[in-house]
Amino acid sequence: MAGFVLIDGYNLLNVTGIVARGVGPGTLERARSALLNFLAASMEPEAAARTTVVFDAAERLPGLPRELEHGGLKVLFAAGYADADTLIEELIRAHSAPRRLTVVSSDHRIQQAARRRKARAVDSDVWYAELLARRRSARDDAAATSDRPQVPLLKEEVESWLRQFGGEQGVAEWVQKAMDDQAPAEAGHGTPPEPPIGGAPDKPSGAEADSLANPFPEGYGEDLLDNGF
Repeated sequence: MAGFVLIDGYNLLNVTGIVARGVGPGTLERARSALLNFLAASMEPEAAARTTVVFDAAERLPGLPRELEHGGLKVLFAAGYADADTLIEELIRAHSAPRRLTVVSSDHRIQQAARRRKARAVDSDVWYAELLARRRSARDDAAATSDRPQVPLLKEEVESWLRQFGGEQGVAEWVQKAMDDQAPAEAGHGTPPEPPIGGAPDKPSGAEADSLANPFPEGYGEDLLDNGF
């Protein structure tokens, strides 16, 4: 069963090495946003929706709400509390499923509060390393999937089509006929056959047209023969 994550925001920020460019007002805000962007990009949407990040309110920009959503993450500012630790302890005490809760902080006070309720307490640097490992694994899996050759049909599907065309000999004859029919047009010369007396025949329609339609993409039969089927 999926669990919940409660993160001591600035404690985690200190171990990630995320540093905002420049100095002065707004520097910490940019670093905080960079951390949240990283977390949102590194977690599945379902996991992000079960994650709460808590920051001290002292550095909160004027007008910024106490609670907001960032990339699916729930973000809280400890306005009205002495510090973020106090709010985190309250959240741990109020959690309805503490055994499914992971508390991310290197602060011993917060870790003790988590263990009292049988929650998992993890140092920020350890949890950050775990997150990086999962992110790297997901990236490697995606790369392996994109490099995998595309197989248009399973062997059983190919055999089914072969039976419908009368076996390998039937496919060979169909391919040869298709190549013969295309040869004059591809060559770009030659005299086109004259239409029969009385004008061109009417185009088939309805069920007759469906029965004459080619169900395969161009070159399909050649691929079958090349693959040894």
